[in-house]
Parts: sequence; C-alpha cells; structure tokens
Amino acid sequence: MKVLFAIVLSLPLSLGSPASAEPSPASLISEFRAKQGEGSVVIDATLNRIALDQARAMAARDRLDHDVLGSFNSRMAPAKAGRAAENIAYGYEDFKRTLDQWINSAGHRKNLLLPKASRVGVASARSVTSKTYWAMVIAGDYEKPQPAAKKTASKTESRKPRQSCRMTVLGICF
Repeated sequence: MKVLFAIVLSLPLSLGSPASAEPSPASLISEFRAKQGEGSVVIDATLNRIALDQARAMAARDRLDHDVLGSFNSRMAPAKAGRAAENIAYGYEDFKRTLDQWINSAGHRKNLLLPKASRVGVASARSVTSKTYWAMVIAGDYEKPQPAAKKTASKTESRKPRQSCRMTVLGICF
C-alpha cells in the first residue's frame, strides 16, 4: 500500500507539469530578437538577481518605478556589462503577455532589441494588492578577460650599464 501511494504521488512529477512546458523568458525573447535580425540571449544569474531585486522593490512599494532601488547604472554595476537596458511592467500574471506588451511599446521594444545583447534576467513579484510586477534587464558587450600582460622592460631597464672593458672573454669584461 505504501509503495502504491508513493507511485501515485510521484506520477505528476514524472509526467511533468504545464508550467514546465512553457518556454523560458530567454527563449521567448530570443525568438523575438531572431525575427528582427538580432542574436539570442541566455539567462544570467546576476541579471536575474538584479531583476528580482527590482521586481520585489516595486511590489513592496506597489509602485512601478525604474529608480525604486536607485539608479539603473548603480544597480547594473555588478553585471559588468558594456551596455544594458531595463523593461518594467505590472498587471499580467504570465511572462508571455508581459512580453507582448513590451513588444507593442516602442521604447520597450527598442530595449528588447538592444544590439549585441547576449544575456537577460527576468523576474516578477506580487504586491500586497495582488499586482504582479515584472522586471527584465538585458545586457551585452561584456568585458573580455584580458590576457596576462607580458612583462616588457622599459628602455631604461633593458640597457645594461656600460662598462669600460680592456677586453671581453666569453662575455666577461676584464
């Protein structure tokens, strides 16, 4: 009986849930970007955290505001991206409808099509008034790791002091 009960409980996990069949925000954004001739994006943990902090702050204050946590540049600093943009929204329960809203808004659409973007973070949070707040940050032009710098001697370091030699044998000055 216990075995049968365990099998029945695990059945929904093995069959998957409807939520697991939904495309990820990164794949939906990438699909839209591809149709517009831009490259795909992948989910980035740092950008997800930045988006989540923003969504939670807006939900806590029940206010749609880019600066609720401070300036965009200061919030994006940990990402170390060369370029970035942010979209925020509230109202829709699912990301697909939120994305559609952004696609149909000129400013938000421009952000979604940020040239050379390669990473994205998306998050939502619910306010006490049951509004769902969304934040998406998209970024690109990441700093490439610099190769280890070769030690190059300056002109003064590379010169050996001149010595007066009466004669030189095997590189030894006499």
